[in-house]
Amino acid sequence: MTSVSNSTGAFFERSLVQMGALRGSVERFQTEIATGERIQRGSDDPVGAARLRALTRLERRGDTEEENAARLGQDLSEAANQIEGIVSILQRARELSVAAANDPVGENGRAAIAEELEQMAEEMFARSNTQSITGAPLFAGTAGSPAFLRDANGVVTYNGNNQNGAVPIAAGTSVERGVTGEQLFEFDDNGTPSSNFAVLTDLAIALRGGAMDPAIAAQDALSGIDSALDNANRSQTVIGTRLAWVESIQQDQQTRAIDVAEQRSDIGDTDIADTIVRLQQTLTALEASQASFTRVSSLTLFNAL
Repeated sequence: MTSVSNSTGAFFERSLVQMGALRGSVERFQTEIATGERIQRGSDDPVGAARLRALTRLERRGDTEEENAARLGQDLSEAANQIEGIVSILQRARELSVAAANDPVGENGRAAIAEELEQMAEEMFARSNTQSITGAPLFAGTAGSPAFLRDANGVVTYNGNNQNGAVPIAAGTSVERGVTGEQLFEFDDNGTPSSNFAVLTDLAIALRGGAMDPAIAAQDALSGIDSALDNANRSQTVIGTRLAWVESIQQDQQTRAIDVAEQRSDIGDTDIADTIVRLQQTLTALEASQASFTRVSSLTLFNAL
C-alpha cells in the first residue's frame, strides 16, 4: 500500500513539475513576442546578456559623442556664417577706401562713405558678440562673458580669453570649438596692434575731417583692411576645416550606430516566427500533458487509493 501511495505521489509531483515548466515556457514565449526581446533576464542567456550590456555602454557613449558633435557642428556653422559676413564687410570697406582715396569723390562723397563705414563698424561689433544656440559667446574663447566691450569713447576691446576649448566627439578625438576674438578681429598692421573695429572707425573719423588729407588717410587704411581680410580668411579656413572634420566624424557615428543597433537586434531581439512556432508546440505539449494527467488520475486504481 505504501509503495502504491508513494508512486501516486511521485506521479502527481512529476506531472505538476512538468506542467509548471511548460506553463513557464509558454509565459516566456508570450513575453518575448509581446516585448520583442529574447533575453528577459541575464539567466536566459548569460553570454548574450553580457554582450547587450557592453553594447548599451557603447550606445550611451556614442549618444554623448553624437550630441557633442551636433552642438559643435552648430557652433562651427554659425561661426562660419558670421565670418563670411565679416569678410563681406571688409571687402566692402576696401572698395569704399579705394573710392575715398580718389579726389573726385569730394567732401560730400567722403561723408557718405564715412556714414556707411560707421554702420559697418556697428554690424562688425554685433557679429563679434554673436552667441551660439546654447547662449555662449562664439568668439570669447572659453569665457562666458561677451567677447568684446565698447567704452564711452567708442573704443572696442577684447573681453574673452585665448582658449578655444576642445570638444570630445569620438574616442580619442577632440575638436576645438572655434576661433577666439583675438584670432579673428585683432592683428598687427606693419608692427602696430590694430583691429577690425579700429580700422573702420579710424577711417570714418578721417573721412569726416579728422585727417589733414582724407584721401591719403583712405589710401593708408588699405593696409589695415588687407591685414584684417587676411586674418578673417585664415579664420574662415580654420573653421571650414574643423567643420568638415566634424561632419566626417558624424558620418562615422551614424555608421557605428547602425552597426551597434544591428548587433543588438541579432543578440537580443525575438525571432517572432520561430518563437510563435515554439509557443504553439509548447501549448500543444501542455494541453496533451493536462489531458494525460486528467485521464490517468481518473483511473479506477487511483480512485481506490
